[in-house]
Amino acid sequence: KPRLLRRKLDMVLAHVYEDLALSSKTTEHTTIVRGTAAGFQTSSKMDRKTVTLDNMNPNIKLMEYAVRGPLVIRAGEIEKELLKGVKKPFNDVIRANIGDCHAMGQRPITFIRQVLVLCTNPELMKDARFPEDVKKRAQDLLKGCGGGSVGSYTDSAGIELIKEHVTEYIKQRDGIPANISDIILSTGASEGVKSILSLLNCTVNGKPPGIMVPIPQYPLYSATIAEYGMHMINYYLDEDNAWALSIKELKRALDEARKECDPRALVVINPGNPTGSVLTRQNIEEIIKFAYDEKLFLMADEVYQDNVYPDNMKFYSFKKIMTELGEPYKDMELASFMSASKGYMGECGLRGGYCELVNVDMSVKKMLLKCVSARLCSSVLGQITMDCVVKPPQKGDPSYDLFIKEKSEVLKSLKERALLVEKTFNKIRGMKCNAVVGAMYAFPRITLPEKAIQKAKSLGQAPDFFYAMQLLENTGICVVPGSGFGQIPGTYHFRTTILPQTDKLKAMLKRLEEYHEKFLDEYK
Repeated sequence: KPRLLRRKLDMVLAHVYEDLALSSKTTEHTTIVRGTAAGFQTSSKMDRKTVTLDNMNPNIKLMEYAVRGPLVIRAGEIEKELLKGVKKPFNDVIRANIGDCHAMGQRPITFIRQVLVLCTNPELMKDARFPEDVKKRAQDLLKGCGGGSVGSYTDSAGIELIKEHVTEYIKQRDGIPANISDIILSTGASEGVKSILSLLNCTVNGKPPGIMVPIPQYPLYSATIAEYGMHMINYYLDEDNAWALSIKELKRALDEARKECDPRALVVINPGNPTGSVLTRQNIEEIIKFAYDEKLFLMADEVYQDNVYPDNMKFYSFKKIMTELGEPYKDMELASFMSASKGYMGECGLRGGYCELVNVDMSVKKMLLKCVSARLCSSVLGQITMDCVVKPPQKGDPSYDLFIKEKSEVLKSLKERALLVEKTFNKIRGMKCNAVVGAMYAFPRITLPEKAIQKAKSLGQAPDFFYAMQLLENTGICVVPGSGFGQIPGTYHFRTTILPQTDKLKAMLKRLEEYHEKFLDEYK
C-alpha cells in the first residue's frame, strides 16, 4: 500500500510540474501549489516556508526552456510505463527533441576518446594500443594541468596550450590571426553566451538592455534574457526565403523596441537552430553593416560550423567577413561561440566550448575575466575535448586515417538524413519543410485543422503543443513545438533532430506520417 500511494503521489506531482511549466502566470502557480487537492502541500505549511513562489526571483518564473519542458517529462514517464509492461501502440520512445548525438546512436570519434582516456589515466601511456600522436597530445595537455592531473583547476580562461590551438584553428579557418588573450574556454558554448549576456546587462536611462534574437530561436537566449531581466527583441526570419535574415525586418524590430529598451546586441545563429539554414556571404555582409549602423554588439552563435551539407554552400564566420569588409567594419565588437557538442563530434555531455572576443575594450575584457574567474574554471575534460576538435590529427599522424574516416562517415550520414527528412515532410499532407542545409534539425510548418486548434485552446494549450503531445502519446516520438522557439503568430511548426540513425529515422518518419494523417482525419 505505501508503494501504491507513493506511485499515485508521484503521478500527481508530475502533472503538477507539467501544469507549472505550461503556465506563465504567478497567480496560477500559487493556486496550484497551495491547493490541498495536490495532496502534498497545505497553505499552513507553505506559510512557514522562507522561499515561496510569491517571494522568489520573479525572472526564474518567467524562464522557459522548451527542449526540456513538459513533453520531455512525459516522454520519461512513458519510457517507465513501457518498462513496466504498459501496452502502447509503440514499443519505444524516440527522443527527437534535443541535439544529443551520442544518445541517438552516433559513435564517438576514436582520437578524442583515446586522448581523454590517457589524460584521465596516464598509466596507460605505456599501452601499445594507443598511437604515438595520442600519447604525445595527452602528455602535452597534462603539462598544462596542475600536478599533471585533470582533477586540478586550470586558469579561469582555460589551459594556455588549448587556447593557442584555438587561435591556430581560427587562423586556418578564416585566414585571419587570432589572439590568445581573446579566447575564453567555456563549459559548452552556452556558458560563453550567458557570460556575454551578463556583461551587456546594464540599464540605461531607465530602460533594460535589449537583445535582438532571431525567431525561431534556440531557447537558451530567451531563457537567459528572462533570467537576467533583460528585454528580448524578436526579429522574424524569412521562412519563404530559406530562413534568410531580412534587414527590413531587423529595422522594424529595432525601431519598435526602442520605446521599451536600450538595444545592445544582435544575436545571429549560423548555421541555424532550429531552422537548419545557412546564411549566404551577402546576407552576413548586410547583417554586419546593419549592426554597425545601429551600434550593436554582434553575438555569432557558430557551433554548427562543421554541419553544412550541400556542396554549393559554405560556412562563413562573422569574424572573417567583418574583417574582409575592411574599415569601418573590421573594428566592430564581436563574440563568436563554438562547441564540442555539435559538428561531427557530438560530445554533448563533456561540455567543451570557447568564446572568441574580437575588438572588445581591454578594460571591459578584464571585467569579464573577473566574472569568469568566479566559476573557477570550465570542465577540464571539456577543455581537452575542445583541443581535439580544434587540433585534430594531421596528415602523416598515426591517427589521421581513422579520424578522417570516422569524421567523413558521420557528416556523410547526416547529409543523407537531412535530405531524407526534408523529402519526407514535403510529401506529407499539411506539411511544408525548407531544405535542411545545415545544423542538425528540421523545422517543418504544419497546417492544423481549425477543430484541432479549438480543442487545444479548450485545454489551455498552444495548438502545436497539443499536436506534439498527441504525437508523443500515440507514436512515442518526442519533438518540440514551434511555440517553444517562437514563430510568426498564426503559424505552427515543430522541431525534430535528424540525429536518429538511418534505420531508426526511417521508422520514426513512417510512424509520424501515419499518425499525422490520422490526426488530420480526426480533426477535419
